[in-house]
Amino acid sequence: MIQVEHISKTFKVSRRSAGFLEAFKALFHREYECVKALDDISFNIDEGEMVGYIGPNGAGKSSTIKVLSGILTPDSGSCHINGRIPWKERTAHVKDIGVVFGQRSQLWWDVPVVDSFLLLRDIYKIPDKLYQNNLDELVNLLDIEQIIRTPTRQLSLGQRMRCEIAASLLHSPKILFLDEPTIGLDAVSKIAVRDFILELNRNHKTTVILTTHDMQDIEYLTKRIILIGKGKILMDGSLENIRKEYTDTKRLTIDFIGEDIQLVEGMKFILQEKNHGVIDIDSKMLTVSDAISILSSQVKLNDISVTGPSVDEVVAQLYQKYHI
Repeated sequence: MIQVEHISKTFKVSRRSAGFLEAFKALFHREYECVKALDDISFNIDEGEMVGYIGPNGAGKSSTIKVLSGILTPDSGSCHINGRIPWKERTAHVKDIGVVFGQRSQLWWDVPVVDSFLLLRDIYKIPDKLYQNNLDELVNLLDIEQIIRTPTRQLSLGQRMRCEIAASLLHSPKILFLDEPTIGLDAVSKIAVRDFILELNRNHKTTVILTTHDMQDIEYLTKRIILIGKGKILMDGSLENIRKEYTDTKRLTIDFIGEDIQLVEGMKFILQEKNHGVIDIDSKMLTVSDAISILSSQVKLNDISVTGPSVDEVVAQLYQKYHI
């Protein structure tokens, strides 16, 4: 469905030092620096797949989304989405995609949300019956019935983001690009958005590309992640395999009855209290079952829980490995 091959994009950015004199000089002679936003990136995404596209600020995530949506034309490389080249066949292409930029709005600021929906209906030339069916489904799933008659400027951030997602899906796109859709949202709004995206993918097989700094979004929604840094694709694989490769530590939380515990090599206390402890286990040196056997031989274990590193910790290790 999405084929990206050797895409590169460079921007020319003006630079100057602070101060009035420097500003005056810049009127006559500007200094520019070329910034490589995308550097020979390639990947394929299948129909119905949900992919997390992650990386630090300035890595090239938004630039990629803009190329895929036809907003930007790359300097070199090729991209085919449903057999079309996005920036050459924009009119036909935009009928198949929905785009949500978390820090930008496609809703008109001073009119009720439903008026924006009606305008989008006309822009996309959505048949009345399809529009009404889609609107009813989106209003129900996103719980926005009480707010679509409110001007956009009077909505909270969470309410507006739910309406933004609805607006991007009114024309039944096959692909949804989400650029930080949960930025600034409270916990309840985040869960509502995540559940809706899962439901959308499950019911309509919509292909979703998600860029975000919230690793809980990635863990909740995607099985595959693509890591980009300094404009280059650094890693592409399943989240589960990446977890296994970059997690050498298991964390054991125990409640016990007994005296102090003596740990062996490969075990380390993170927290030690009376009848309670948190222990990190080096899985290269010791299995979890062996660690539990060692502990149970010394004390009576009342409760045990085993966890691995969070997705945030795994991603932090990836950033350190690739120096991004």
